[in-house]
Amino acid sequence: MSQRILVVGAGIVGAAIADRLQASGCTVTLFEAGIPAGGATAAAMGHLVTLDDSPTQLAFCARGQALWKQEDLPASCEREATGTLWVASDLEELEEARAKRERYLRAGVDTEVVDADRLKQLEPALRPGLVGGLRVPGDEVIYPVGGARFLLDRALARGASLRREEVLEARPGGVLTDSGWHHGDAVVLAAGLGIPRLLPGLPIQPRKGHLAITGRVPGMVHHQLVELGYLKSAHGREAASVAFNVQPRATGQLLIGSSREFSGLDGSTNRELLGAMLKKVLSFIPSLEQVPVLRTWTGFRPCGPGNLPVIGPWPGSPGLLVAAGHEGLGITTAPVTAELISHHVLGTPAFLDPESFLPGGIHA
Repeated sequence: MSQRILVVGAGIVGAAIADRLQASGCTVTLFEAGIPAGGATAAAMGHLVTLDDSPTQLAFCARGQALWKQEDLPASCEREATGTLWVASDLEELEEARAKRERYLRAGVDTEVVDADRLKQLEPALRPGLVGGLRVPGDEVIYPVGGARFLLDRALARGASLRREEVLEARPGGVLTDSGWHHGDAVVLAAGLGIPRLLPGLPIQPRKGHLAITGRVPGMVHHQLVELGYLKSAHGREAASVAFNVQPRATGQLLIGSSREFSGLDGSTNRELLGAMLKKVLSFIPSLEQVPVLRTWTGFRPCGPGNLPVIGPWPGSPGLLVAAGHEGLGITTAPVTAELISHHVLGTPAFLDPESFLPGGIHA
């Protein structure tokens, strides 16, 4: 008899979990009060990126990318094999590029350190004076909502069901909605910023970011471009920060980021921070000053206590599992998150050590 699994949240992480469990023989019901993929997924840039804060994070990202590469995605996912160029502004950052390359090589990730001339060849729109960078050709870009819809639609086609209801309470063995209790053999909480309401002991915070989209300028930028200083911005947990991050889209537009700040759930535009973000972009690509910005918006990343998300059984609650706190890595790592959840629910093999992601160390 197949296990009945309840998944709370139909963003890209919840959709990936539902798809994998349904494909493995479970009977999955997804619960989503809002628009599927309308939360953190809709606000993401959609960069399938390999980050290396730690060996575990590097392996986590690389596994996620490997699983995405197995997928034959439809045109609606806007998949682009852009690669990433980490741009070095000075010799210190170029040394960091070389150090990153060594870490990537140890993990089997193909990379190339480029000098200033090669950088100019690859991306002529970048300003003069940059000293080089690190090219990661295997990184990709997708439209996050398209990717989530692909996984969700496949899960539903395999027999999963979607209930458009808000989950009011979650316990081992079931969830409560306005229509009553729904029972299952396991409950997986994958609702991003909605999880702390259901599980107050989980320290997930909303981290706001601004994005902007330009008019069409096909060929101006070829890679996902990120400054090596981005990593300092991403790690800081107190002050608001901005970093250069530009992504070419399949439409010929450029998606511009990025900013980070903790402001609760205030989704209003921080005009000072947005202005600093756009000024930062112009400092790297001056010709963008002639390109119209069509729209700006904000979104929230579910930020956990460390550089890895929390994935696995909640301590003391058999049958209640968590997949939370991915912040900027939810798109890249949704498939491997699903793989880890499947390991805990069904005992299937896990490519990574599941212990590294367990919530036990943060249980309040």
